Amino acid sequence: MLVKQKMTKKPITTTTDMSVPDALNLMHEKKVHRLPVLDPRGKLVGIVSEGDLLYASPSPATTLNVWEMHALLAKLKVEKVMTRKVITITENTPVEEAARIMVEKKIGGLPVLREKALVGIITETDLFKVFISLFGGLRPGVRVSASISGAKGTFAKVSSAITKAGGNIVGLGFDEISETPEEIWEMTMKVQDLPKNKVVEALKPVVIKIMDVRKM
Repeated sequence: MLVKQKMTKKPITTTTDMSVPDALNLMHEKKVHRLPVLDPRGKLVGIVSEGDLLYASPSPATTLNVWEMHALLAKLKVEKVMTRKVITITENTPVEEAARIMVEKKIGGLPVLREKALVGIITETDLFKVFISLFGGLRPGVRVSASISGAKGTFAKVSSAITKAGGNIVGLGFDEISETPEEIWEMTMKVQDLPKNKVVEALKPVVIKIMDVRKM
């Protein structure tokens, strides 16, 4: 799965000369939390978040009344509060790589470029949707978590057991249990077309332990 499949295309943008209050109003109107910033030629030159705008204020603000403060904020431009060193990705970046960058850099969104042109943005919300989709969160069925061996062929046995019982796997995820000396993984899957007891019955011979099972 690549970024171009899950990004927001034609993102809402702002310009360097937009005022801070106007940029904040634009965010609220469009229900977004960050805006790529373009120069007059349409080139990406920065990114500004809702937090950047909310915390922006003139330095002598504490001595001003509300009207004077508003007047000064109206003169404060996005250019003064935006992040200039923008971390970007391409549309052919895998979504997990985009997620890794966001976690490492502690940011909530990445502008997406095709060559040097802005073609999209991918955010935490987009990645949450990917997470939900991978785990079958929008499909009804039986959700089961089990510990399994990390040996080759283990998942083939799991998949075969569910198929033979008449079930269909519509969501799947793995997480390594690093605390154990041997290679053991936690597997979570969503299964359709089988009742809960049949899912358990099918999996018991091919997993180490069933940790949780529920109908969702």
